[in-house]
Amino acid sequence: MINKIDIYNFKSIKGKSFKLRNLNVLLGLNGQGKSSFIQTLLMLRQSGGSIINGGDLVLNGNQIHIGTSKDAIYQFAGKNENLSINLAFSSDDEIKLIFDYMPGSDVFTQSIINAILRTYIDADGSIKTDSISFRNESIFNKKFQYLNANRVNPESIHRKNYTSVISDSNIGSTGEYTVDYIDTKGDEEIHFDNCIHPKTITSTNKEGGKIIDKRLKNQVNLWMGEISPSINIRTTNVSSDLVKLEFEFEQPTYGKTMPFKPENVGFGISYALHVVVALLKAKKDDLIIIENPESHIHPRGQAELGKLIALVAQNQVQIIIETHSDHLVNGIRVAVKEQSVLSDRIVLFYFEKKITVSEQYSEITDIFIDKNGELSNYPDNLLDEWSNQLLKLL
Repeated sequence: MINKIDIYNFKSIKGKSFKLRNLNVLLGLNGQGKSSFIQTLLMLRQSGGSIINGGDLVLNGNQIHIGTSKDAIYQFAGKNENLSINLAFSSDDEIKLIFDYMPGSDVFTQSIINAILRTYIDADGSIKTDSISFRNESIFNKKFQYLNANRVNPESIHRKNYTSVISDSNIGSTGEYTVDYIDTKGDEEIHFDNCIHPKTITSTNKEGGKIIDKRLKNQVNLWMGEISPSINIRTTNVSSDLVKLEFEFEQPTYGKTMPFKPENVGFGISYALHVVVALLKAKKDDLIIIENPESHIHPRGQAELGKLIALVAQNQVQIIIETHSDHLVNGIRVAVKEQSVLSDRIVLFYFEKKITVSEQYSEITDIFIDKNGELSNYPDNLLDEWSNQLLKLL
């Protein structure tokens, strides 16, 4: 898990040390620097493990496209100021990366290459030094899931991808393999019992023991029911390359309705499906980054989604969320009040633009949630738009 990331001179982030927790929520108006924080992590991932050994910081790759070095460097950085990123992990290992600015380049080259070493006392009492391997860190391995705000539109037919779904346990950055994942791994049980939906049916076996349906597809249906009541996700294998998605709805006396095409149901259900699957498939040590999980979802559904996000974060998982939703944040706050252990696992970062005579940059405030769900501080424009508009009506 990433305990801390220091970012200096990247886009609108002049300099900030982010002390991360299990759940990290990025808040603020548009254009204030939230995406710049996420892009930092995506650049590191697409640069690969070679960056640890002096490799380049890749601006354009399979995760994100920034452009050139001019697009990436903080506009008001001095001539002798470098772009730098420092990472500290729960293993107590650290990476300190310093990059040179080369105008027009699509990479940043490391100006100082530090040997990534660890000194320790061996069993015989001797002092030894060896190189540090970061292969177990989620940002550099397969325990990583990024879900872009621009997710795939509702559609009936979806492509399969063996490498992404089977090898990497990944639904793709736009959710393009979500349906393949449900169809392929829907009968596997979710990994965290605290994320089992309260309405899960419990049966009894011959020995009198309880049987709880922890299958992914069952839990997806139940949590999706908080967004669209009585929904049932149906997948059908079409060919070796394609899988079909349909939605059914439970009728109180007539069983299920006829299957509906996603195109005829609306954006909210399809957009939410990617998010719910990304959360429920989480395993120990996963890193999950989701942009605007609330997109196209009704306020009540947003609040329930916030609760699910908080429940996943109660485990050994790290989640980074960028959101504009008061309802989602309030759902997280309610989850903290109901499960006070979550209080120490969540931090909010509020981004706002600071403008001076000579420069402008992102000013970032750390906000914490106490055991009653109260926030440690309330910067201007944070979670108050409902009240602002209501006052205009009075």
